[in-house]
Amino acid sequence: MDSPFLMIILVNLGLFAMIFGIVYLNKREKMAMIERGMDPRRYKPQSAPYQNLKWGLLLIGAGLGLFIAFVLDRAVFATAIHDGDANAAIYFALIAVFGGAGLFLSYLIEKRDDAKNAVSYIKEEESI
Repeated sequence: MDSPFLMIILVNLGLFAMIFGIVYLNKREKMAMIERGMDPRRYKPQSAPYQNLKWGLLLIGAGLGLFIAFVLDRAVFATAIHDGDANAAIYFALIAVFGGAGLFLSYLIEKRDDAKNAVSYIKEEESI
């Protein structure tokens, strides 16, 4: 028996077992909820309205950090004989710093919008 043939069979069996397990456990969870008198339709995952904003700002920050690290590596830390990975830590550090700054900016935007919605909701309640 050839090894790639065995690998294809094992991968397909593993994929089938994983999908079967996920579907089986999902159905079993819903049946347990019904037995306890709960409505499984009420427990759907809630939408996250700021998810795209969070990912967008994270990736923009990471890209900006990578670009600034590249510019610093080529312009400021340039040596006569350029070692390939002499300044590798600056890439990781700036990606993390600017990615974190993007997430923090996302948090501030979400917080401002939630506060604005809360104030408008309170004013609406008072007028009724």
